[in-house]
Amino acid sequence: MTKTRDGSAAQNYDPSDFPAFAVTVDVVILTMAEGLLQALLVCRGEAPFEGMWAIPGGFKRPTETLDAAARRELQEETGVDAASLLTQFGAYGDPGRDPRMNVVTVAYLAVLRDVKNVTGGSDAAAASLLPVADLLSGKIELAFDHLRILQDAIERVRVELEITGIATAFVGSTFTLAELRSVYEAVWDVQLDAANFRRSIVAEEGWVVPTGRRAKPGSAGGRPAELYRPGRAWRHGGPIHRTQRDERT
Repeated sequence: MTKTRDGSAAQNYDPSDFPAFAVTVDVVILTMAEGLLQALLVCRGEAPFEGMWAIPGGFKRPTETLDAAARRELQEETGVDAASLLTQFGAYGDPGRDPRMNVVTVAYLAVLRDVKNVTGGSDAAAASLLPVADLLSGKIELAFDHLRILQDAIERVRVELEITGIATAFVGSTFTLAELRSVYEAVWDVQLDAANFRRSIVAEEGWVVPTGRRAKPGSAGGRPAELYRPGRAWRHGGPIHRTQRDERT
């Protein structure tokens, strides 16, 4: 006989016997803009850390899931309705990380293919794209423990470039090989040899598929680059590995 599980609270259970804490979600939003890896941050409009840049986020509502909270914060804080990738990558709960109270945050990684006009919402005074290199170097200081969270997010993307198709999340549904290569170069902070990159990508069946079309002509003239779309193999990984990061032009 199968036993049914009793979902009711245990007898004599008192929630006040345990320390109270809040749960928030923080969304690290990354995109490629002007050839640089950039993060979309908000300028805090109120204490704590008023006037400082921070990762968009907020408190989870009692009636919503973590994923729903992340999607809501993405829209409310930045005006962005959807991301080409939204995935959970870590949790942070060190004592004192938030001066207001004991707060545990669940961090999400979001990748946007195109960021246009973003607006700060909720308790954000503004929202803007900032170069990841300036953030990681400390040139731009972040609120809370958000530098640590950003560092972890970037390392996650660097690893994901090897084992998943995350590179294509940064480009459109069609792309040139130069656009795809720029993602690897920006995330890994290297300059890859263009010819070697092309060979690595097109030599393996299923990585990229020619569309038969070409990009719009550039201002410099010349023959427009060929457009590709992701192949089925991208769901299992990418053909460019970290061992190739030392290949510099």
